Amino acid sequence: MNKIICIANQKGGVGKTTTAINLSASLAAANKKTLLIDADSQGNSTSGLGIDRIRYDKANFYHAMIGQVTLDSVIVQTALPSLEMIPSNQDLIGLEVEFVHLEDREVRLRQILKSLDRAYDFIVIDCPPSLGFMTVNALVAANSLIVPLQCEYFAMEGLGYLLNTVKLVKANLNPELALGGILLTMFDVRNSLSHRVMEDVRKHLGNKVFKTIIPRNVRLSESPSHGLPIILYDIKSRGAIAYMELAREILQGER
Repeated sequence: MNKIICIANQKGGVGKTTTAINLSASLAAANKKTLLIDADSQGNSTSGLGIDRIRYDKANFYHAMIGQVTLDSVIVQTALPSLEMIPSNQDLIGLEVEFVHLEDREVRLRQILKSLDRAYDFIVIDCPPSLGFMTVNALVAANSLIVPLQCEYFAMEGLGYLLNTVKLVKANLNPELALGGILLTMFDVRNSLSHRVMEDVRKHLGNKVFKTIIPRNVRLSESPSHGLPIILYDIKSRGAIAYMELAREILQGER
């Protein structure tokens, strides 16, 4: 069975898309066949992998969700041989309204993922910064959830609500869903606040927190504007090293 990882946090600006792109790329670099699904209408994962979401005029994730095309037909090859992606754009904004009267609308993504002809070791879903229709679909389709948590004030604000949503999804729609881990992001080694947040999160959540910590890193921030994951933009950067370490941690947990 595919490992389907949902990257979610209803808060914006926590490193969610950065994690989706760079974890996917790092898994692919480890020779794991990986598919990244951009399930966010902002399309930042799409542009972060070099696809112009404004000018892209082919069918995308939205068209597959509404059944206009197959999921296989909207898959795009990236610069990494083992990484493919499904792009997205603002078309997704109206999806919830279109599905409002549809029965079992929360399981739509799971249904179309089952129709995939291609085999993947990992499928990574980049969710919007909300707990709405699209994120619930991703939680229902996934068997693992990774929650990026920034090392700043109010880091754990809203986390309880997210984890409660996960419990409800697990109880009612997807018993296979598990918390893969909390990922600390935007860690500034020079900032005492970052250290305090890290200690607090580890104290309260224990082994639910990944050992790997994603640092604040200029090269990591620059890479999306070049349409490249960090391992292709600057493999020697601290950001690249951290995401490769995260991929190793996840792969070791699969054994």
